[in-house]
Amino acid sequence: MGNTETRDGGDTVAFGYRDVPAEDKPALVRGVFDSVATRYDLMNDLMSGGIHRLWKQAMLDLLHPRQGWTLVDLAGGTGDIAFGFLDRVKGDGRAIVCDLTPAMVAVGRDRALDRGLLEGVEWIAGDAQSIPLKNGVADAVTMAFGLRNVTDIDAVLGEAKRVLRPGGRFVVLEFSRCVVPGVDKLYDLYSFNVLPAIGRVVTGDEDAYRYLVESIRRFPPQAALAKRFAAAGFARVNWRNLSGGIAALHWGWRV
Repeated sequence: MGNTETRDGGDTVAFGYRDVPAEDKPALVRGVFDSVATRYDLMNDLMSGGIHRLWKQAMLDLLHPRQGWTLVDLAGGTGDIAFGFLDRVKGDGRAIVCDLTPAMVAVGRDRALDRGLLEGVEWIAGDAQSIPLKNGVADAVTMAFGLRNVTDIDAVLGEAKRVLRPGGRFVVLEFSRCVVPGVDKLYDLYSFNVLPAIGRVVTGDEDAYRYLVESIRRFPPQAALAKRFAAAGFARVNWRNLSGGIAALHWGWRV
């Protein structure tokens, strides 16, 4: 699950297939995730058949975190990446989860308590476009299925670079463009017809999941997003397709 394209021009931005005033989008995004927060993890499993968990493991494999690191996880939602990071560093690290939606932060904090995680993870209700942290505090910054939802992608890239220490890496996991002929058409049929129906049954909010599907289609494809990483000043920029490009990992280093 995730978000939308950046500015299309003027004072409007994409919100699904609608263009809305830029200043209205954050509240609209919060409304979507407020609506689905308590069923977010269940919906991710239903929508992807559990494959989102493999994609997140691939993200952590790529990151290869080390003990003593500080991770900033943007749009960290219910804590999957933060928990996986702490597992891999055997508790010898610090995870800071920053999410725009207080309801998502509350769910993540509850999940941490259920896991007995009383230390090592911090929760912030904050905007990835203006991260409420000092410069150079992070060894790594991650963002899983959140970059689509921001008003200004380039602002997020700049902020991720700002909070990274030299030698740190920004890794993004996001839905992308399916590159397998035939599968792309089946994926479209599934996305536009099945996912909103699942959303209606499980969360009572079909429109939220229709927005999420539309936001994927308006998000920059792999090569275009890589160019924006490079334009933001990241080095060694690259990407890797997952499941034929249904999702993709993007990354760049701060030098």
